[in-house]
Amino acid sequence: MKIYPIETGNFKLDGGAMFGVVPKSLWQRTNPADSNNMCPWALRCMLIEDGDRLILIDNGVGDKQSEKFFSYYFMFGDDTLMSSLNKHGFHPDDITDVFLTHLHFDHCGGGIKWNTDRSKFEATFKNATYWTNKKHWQWATVPNAREKASFLKENIMPMQELGQLKFVEEDGFDAFDIFYADGHTDAMMIPLIDYKGKKLAFMADLLPSAGHIPLPYVMGYDTRPLLTLEDRKRFYKKAIDEDLYLFMEHDYQNEVITLKDTEKGARLDQSFKFSDLF
Repeated sequence: MKIYPIETGNFKLDGGAMFGVVPKSLWQRTNPADSNNMCPWALRCMLIEDGDRLILIDNGVGDKQSEKFFSYYFMFGDDTLMSSLNKHGFHPDDITDVFLTHLHFDHCGGGIKWNTDRSKFEATFKNATYWTNKKHWQWATVPNAREKASFLKENIMPMQELGQLKFVEEDGFDAFDIFYADGHTDAMMIPLIDYKGKKLAFMADLLPSAGHIPLPYVMGYDTRPLLTLEDRKRFYKKAIDEDLYLFMEHDYQNEVITLKDTEKGARLDQSFKFSDLF
């Protein structure tokens, strides 16, 4: 097995939205904002090469949305999904599986694209199976008013219409274990991967950044923040007990972190570049 971080670009989101009820005087210590109160965030995905399978975990925002849409998110940086795949010697047609932690636009938008004349949508990865789970699919395709703007039909429905969608069974996925979390959105899947003698957790939105480690630091985007507290408690215990390395999808500054137990609860232990670890 070989794992590659896939950088698909960066974007900005309002710091207040990202930290919920936590005052800016506290969160800006770890996640400084610009003059518009916007903080930078990564769109860092993961590619797993395992035998004859190439499994892509999440795929970023994509490029099919309107100029107006992108103006809200201040995309920046030179990395794209395609350039990152090419950098490691892969083509979109090589991908066999696209595993989606959840179906918010910044996690699945890159999986569907316009065709050449922009008359219909097609799969970015034409040879891949796209994986979600039934519970989250139902949540995403009949969205609540709060999340509706994050569940975009053009990102989601073509996967099913093109016949490439499958559901992860409740007893797990065949390539790695899964930790399920319900606070951010319903049935978000956190991959747990054994790799080179270490255990990696792909954090998705359970932990957006190292600055979110204290339990009350919950995003305003989370639909059920009290459940997020419980999700994190369960995960933190697992992470500390099992010496997990946390692969950060959205942390602009930290690629991989570990946690330690303190009198105040779980806190940041170490931060690593993925290339320095592996």
